[in-house]
Amino acid sequence: MSRFHGNTQPPAGSVLEQLLAKYVDYMDSLRRESFLDDQFTQLLKLQDENNPDFVGEVVSLFFQDSERLIGNMGTALGKKSVDYKQVDADVHQLKGSSSSIGAVRIKNVCVFFRNLCEAKNLEGCYRCLHEVTQECVVLKNKLNTLFMLQKQIVAAGGSIPVD
Repeated sequence: MSRFHGNTQPPAGSVLEQLLAKYVDYMDSLRRESFLDDQFTQLLKLQDENNPDFVGEVVSLFFQDSERLIGNMGTALGKKSVDYKQVDADVHQLKGSSSSIGAVRIKNVCVFFRNLCEAKNLEGCYRCLHEVTQECVVLKNKLNTLFMLQKQIVAAGGSIPVD
C-alpha cells in the first residue's frame, strides 16, 4: 500500500485517483523491468515542499554527467592506443552515479563493461558503450514520463505517493 504525502485519498473514480493509479502502475513497471530500484524510492522520500524539484535536479545532473562520461569513453576507445584504465575509471564513475539514483540496468551494463576494460576487449567495450548509451536514452524517456505524471498529479491537487 502506498503512503501519500499530504492529504487523504482522492474521491473514487476521480481524475486524480486515475492519475495516482497510473503513477503507481508505472512505478511498479519501472521496478519490475529493472530500470529503477529502491534507491530511487529513497530519493523520492527526500523530496518535499521545501525542495519540490529535488529528484528532477538529481536526475538532470546524472544525465549531464553520464553524457560527459559516455563522450569521454567514446573518445578514449577511438584512440589508436586505448587507455583502458581511463575508460574503466569513467565506467566506474558512471556505475557509481547510476547506483546512487537507482538506475539498475545502467549499473549492470557498467559492471560488465568494467570486466571488458580489464580484459582490454575493444569490440566488447564498444558494444557496452552502445548499450549503456541506449539504456541512458530509454531511462531518460521513462523518467520524463514519470515526472510528467507527477506534475499532472500535483496540478490535479494531489501529492506523489511514495512506497
